[in-house]
Amino acid sequence: MFKSMTGFGRAEKTIGKKTFMVDIKSLNGKQFDLSLRLPALLKPFEFNIRKTMSEGLSRGSVECSVSLKDTGDAKPVAINTDLARAYYHSLFDLSKELGIDTSNILNVLIKLPEVITPSSESLSEDDAAAFNQLLKEAIADLNAHRVSEGKILETELTDRIRNIATLQKDIALLDPARKDMIREGIVKLLDEKVGKDNFDANRLEQELIYYIEKIDITEEMVRLKNHCDYFMEIVNEPSDIKGKKLSFILQEVGREINTTGSKAYNSSIQKLVVMMKDELEKAKEQVLNVL
Repeated sequence: MFKSMTGFGRAEKTIGKKTFMVDIKSLNGKQFDLSLRLPALLKPFEFNIRKTMSEGLSRGSVECSVSLKDTGDAKPVAINTDLARAYYHSLFDLSKELGIDTSNILNVLIKLPEVITPSSESLSEDDAAAFNQLLKEAIADLNAHRVSEGKILETELTDRIRNIATLQKDIALLDPARKDMIREGIVKLLDEKVGKDNFDANRLEQELIYYIEKIDITEEMVRLKNHCDYFMEIVNEPSDIKGKKLSFILQEVGREINTTGSKAYNSSIQKLVVMMKDELEKAKEQVLNVL
């Protein structure tokens, strides 16, 4: 099973007298990187929230926003009434003394230090556990989206690898004729430049064998096939975290394709190598999104 690193998840639930909404968005990333926005009520539980998300999402650049809806009973702020009264009496007496209108005292009062403070409400352990379950529901929703996107990625990547394997077979069919052409070309060149009777045929045969071995691509073709087969094995593994491993395999595939191209000395094979590189680059772009 494939999972994409991109996805979106949402969950909403009323816990006690508070309604929480969790929104999670994930993009591709080499490691787990979390940007978290929490209401003050949840700040004491931030470590556990991060741990739950790391375990549930594994990799990706993740943004999580938790919003708290007002149900009518929530108290987002607290008013220090004793301090407000003390400020009021002082301001009222000063206004009378200076002959200033007292109708706007309240507007001034609420801006004074410590009159309005953030709510000191906190979640109980039971409510915190209920929120953690809500968080897991949002993670599950995102992971369902990841699986859906992963199916598209799996089709795309396996098609690319199959195309590379097909092109590799085409190269293998052209290889024997390539060697014969190289051999014939060298002999013809010697005949024209040196003369047929002016070189040792046995020595030439030895040199040709050595030269053709240096440009032989059989090992590259075998390794390339093995890498493609191994890629498909990883694709079919039950694990849903395989992006890094597939990326490493594609690096090895690219190495064999490049070596084949550098040794080929044949226009038909070079064209096939270019086509393989094109398929490989498309696969590399897609594998970046695999979990």
